[in-house]
Amino acid sequence: MKRIMLWVAYDGTNYHGWQIQPGVETIEGELNKALTQLMKEEIQVTGASRTDTGVHALGNLAVFDTGTNIPPKKVSYALNALLPEDIRIQQSCLVEGDFHPRKTATRKTYCYQIQTGEFPNPLLQRYVHFTYHSLAIEKMKEASTYFLGEHDFKSFCAAGSTAETTVRRIYDLQVEKKQELIEIKVTGNGFLYNMVRIIAGTLMEVGRGKIEPKEIKEIIKALDRTKAGPTAVAKGLTLLDYYFEEYPQWNKKR
Repeated sequence: MKRIMLWVAYDGTNYHGWQIQPGVETIEGELNKALTQLMKEEIQVTGASRTDTGVHALGNLAVFDTGTNIPPKKVSYALNALLPEDIRIQQSCLVEGDFHPRKTATRKTYCYQIQTGEFPNPLLQRYVHFTYHSLAIEKMKEASTYFLGEHDFKSFCAAGSTAETTVRRIYDLQVEKKQELIEIKVTGNGFLYNMVRIIAGTLMEVGRGKIEPKEIKEIIKALDRTKAGPTAVAKGLTLLDYYFEEYPQWNKKR
């Protein structure tokens, strides 16, 4: 048996998230079905990030064990011929047999996109959150600095989390205006349930003037979900990338 890792990109609009659920279409379910057909053996993948309904990805990860003779690098080509058009394998490679994508130190990057203006752009509506409210970008940038470093992010964790600890480290958080879009890009060693969407919702409240930038420090210290802003809608969020410091040979080719 060998263990193969997949870099998975998908438009999450038509799926009930990553994790397999009875009676609905999920990313994990589609991968299992296509891999079982391709390998001619029962396959169940293990994913790195269980994205929610409507969330997208350019670089999620999954591993599976197989006895196939198909070269690991060729699995991506063969699998893409069987998957729906809104799921595509970007890269496949052989990894160590005990490698687990959720038990390996990584840096993970998400991007949340917001469109502001008078009318929404219908070509972007599947991938961005639209708001009629103008947002003060400089205040959002100032507020973003308070998230950096290691903190207990309990105030930014939705109910229902099964995490053993709510302490996480954020390495970078950038807020940028790009033409009609505002991008919130955040890199951390891991994220709690809905954490990025709550950060995005809180930064939008800062942009609207409902929260002052310096209040972010007190919101973090409060360890109280009710003190932070709302959870931003799912469709604006995309999982961009994973980065392995310990296994640079497994990082996605740029």
